[in-house]
Amino acid sequence: MVSLVKSMMGDHPARPVLVLSNKPDVAGLSKAQALGVPTLTIDHRPYGKDRAAFEHKLQNALVAANPDIICLAGFMRILSPDFIQGWQGKMLNIHPSLLPKYKGLNTHARALAAGDPEHGCSVHEVTAELDGGPVLGQSIINVAADDTAESLATRLLPLEHALYAKVLRRFAGGDREPVIMRA
Repeated sequence: MVSLVKSMMGDHPARPVLVLSNKPDVAGLSKAQALGVPTLTIDHRPYGKDRAAFEHKLQNALVAANPDIICLAGFMRILSPDFIQGWQGKMLNIHPSLLPKYKGLNTHARALAAGDPEHGCSVHEVTAELDGGPVLGQSIINVAADDTAESLATRLLPLEHALYAKVLRRFAGGDREPVIMRA
């Protein structure tokens, strides 16, 4: 999130209007405030299994902020198809795998277990299919013989930040042509 906010300075075609978290104690909220971006927390826990009520609060907050684009970053809640449909074509997410491979969790360990020679991350449009929307960019790294899930995650993180910022800039300017970056 911090990389995205910082990337939107200067001549960027987008500006951050809100950083919203479903977890009240995340460091990103204070970092966003320090960068002058309004923040809001809608804690999902009081809603229990009532996803519709939680998403209703999210919807109201987003409508009030009036974003042109929603960038998910570390938001680890599965959103309902109804919620997603209301923001279709305006919501992006980053995922730590070379989609369509390894949707969901534990992607680094899964790539290692499969013996993949390459691994990476993808920025994609959010659709009702989990990690299944059109891929707008990928950053690719070689898997080293001594890599662990943790070392892959560590090496990939700066590339995730760079890729997401680059894709956001292009997307905000109307360009949906996929970006491929290699480390």
